[in-house]
Amino acid sequence: MLTPAEADAAIAAVLAQVPEQEMPLARCAGRVLRREVRAERDAPPFDRVAMDGIAFAAAGACRRFRIAGMQPAGSPPLTLDSTDECIEVMTGAMLPIGCDTVVPVERIRVADGGATFEDGYVPAPWQHVHRRASDAQAGDVLLAPGTPLGAPEIAIAASAGLPRLAVSCLPHIAVISTGDELIEPGLPVLDHQVRRSNSHGLAAALALAGYPPETNLHLPDDLAGLQRSLARELDRHDVLVLSGGVSAGRFDHVPAALAALGVQKVFHQVAQRPGRPLWFGTRATGKLVFALPGNPVSVLVCLARYVIPALAALSGARPVAQRTAALARPFEFKAPLTCFLPVTLRYDRDGRTLAEPRPTGGSGDFISLAGTDGFVELPPGPAIHPMGLAVPFHHW
Repeated sequence: MLTPAEADAAIAAVLAQVPEQEMPLARCAGRVLRREVRAERDAPPFDRVAMDGIAFAAAGACRRFRIAGMQPAGSPPLTLDSTDECIEVMTGAMLPIGCDTVVPVERIRVADGGATFEDGYVPAPWQHVHRRASDAQAGDVLLAPGTPLGAPEIAIAASAGLPRLAVSCLPHIAVISTGDELIEPGLPVLDHQVRRSNSHGLAAALALAGYPPETNLHLPDDLAGLQRSLARELDRHDVLVLSGGVSAGRFDHVPAALAALGVQKVFHQVAQRPGRPLWFGTRATGKLVFALPGNPVSVLVCLARYVIPALAALSGARPVAQRTAALARPFEFKAPLTCFLPVTLRYDRDGRTLAEPRPTGGSGDFISLAGTDGFVELPPGPAIHPMGLAVPFHHW
């Protein structure tokens, strides 16, 4: 069996980036940027007033000024003509010509066309002024290729004057569950049947990660029928994410069906709990297949640990630093396998992230996952992992 790190390397070795496409800015949220974004002009593009108040020249400042005009945001700058005058300014306005400081409205008294500082107030040059080009200069790279586009990044691209961005195409993904025992929510269920839940959890997690599946399919435990259906879905999609049918049982037909369709096995089984029977393979055309174990906890763990990071790499996303957390209490694990332990997160008085173990009743006990934040990755046992041990954390 491979270790989780070896499984990561084996997946990475066969990945090829998806193509890019240009999209309207309003549709780029959640995508991965493929071309750099440069500053259209200096940011800010002018000396910008940072607070409502009055502007004047600090060098010749007196205590009382005559208000010579008003400078709103969005208007060309006024010019200050005298050191005993000031201009009333609004947040976001251009700093008037001849001014180099701003005193906020809370620190002045206005009466009879003039403004006076409050007692004891001493202004400083360039206070409350957002200096031109202090954030970026024209032509600076603001966003690099591989950047996931969240709200700040979309705003930055808009500030650069770009109505469209080059982003990674979304891979065409199918979520497929297998098993004769599965019944869709809303349909009558018999005593010997269970609800089809894995595929709905997979689809939700993929959508939340920015990779919504196009297909959500249920297939029975029949080798011939499974093979026909998988052939069709392989033709239609770039990535298949299956759950169930990959263990050693007589009805676990997924590996055989995939082999018959020319999907080459990269690995089968990883030294981990839960999720040991994980299967991964690829076709010569670049199609990827992740066949996850059928137990619900294994499904969500393997998706978060392997599938979603692979989709991010496929999209050209830059690697991110692995998040860590410290165990909030000791935890014993006896098996010689990597342990994926569900946790909730909290913080100690020093701001350190603590992971409170929330072990399940087994890989089928997905009810216990409600309210958890994700899972930590513990070294193989047998071991009693001590409180305070820093370990990798993976969010759902």
